[in-house]
Amino acid sequence: MTSRFDPALIPPTPDLSLENDLWKSQVELIAGLDEAGRGAWAGPVVAAAVILPRDPSTSVKLAGARDSKQLRPDQRSKLEPLIKQSVLSWGVGFATCHEIDELGILPATRLAMMRALDNLKMPPSHLLIDALFLPEIEIPQTSLIKGDQRSLSIAAASILAKTARDRWMVEYSTQAGAYDFEHNKGYGTRTHLAALERCGPCPQHRRYYAPVKSLMNKRAEEV
Repeated sequence: MTSRFDPALIPPTPDLSLENDLWKSQVELIAGLDEAGRGAWAGPVVAAAVILPRDPSTSVKLAGARDSKQLRPDQRSKLEPLIKQSVLSWGVGFATCHEIDELGILPATRLAMMRALDNLKMPPSHLLIDALFLPEIEIPQTSLIKGDQRSLSIAAASILAKTARDRWMVEYSTQAGAYDFEHNKGYGTRTHLAALERCGPCPQHRRYYAPVKSLMNKRAEEV
């Protein structure tokens, strides 16, 4: 079921309260899921799934983990290996820009999440997902508004998704240096927009996203 959002439910930092409630109900393998890149103009959307151990020390080991958007790149880079060393299992899944154009961003995000689940080395018995449901998955699941600020499992997944996507965009920037992907990661900055207007879209641009589609339509009218 979907939890009704109440700002009072947001702890100072993500914790294991939600996981503890499930563990007490004999639900052992809980996967937190989150995504990165839904709002970008270019590149894939990336999701991660994380299963934390039933161990109180995990909160100490992952102190500082939170919604990846609230962290600096160096903080995310430091937390990424700690997360991978501390979890029972983790998986990352990608949906390409072409799948985003074909399916739409929400179905593509769900596809990336299902691929992340496929990459876990053990099947989870419950899913904690940041603001989404996976209707194709029969595993019991809870959709949480602001989940990456409430659940440590989701926060950890948020960091793995963001670091995996950022790394992909930096690597791709060697093929498309004009767009400054190594810095903007495909999001709509001024330098990105200027490059898009100057060079047109590259193969990784999402053709049906408004800024890209508008520019393509404008260029077509000028021909």
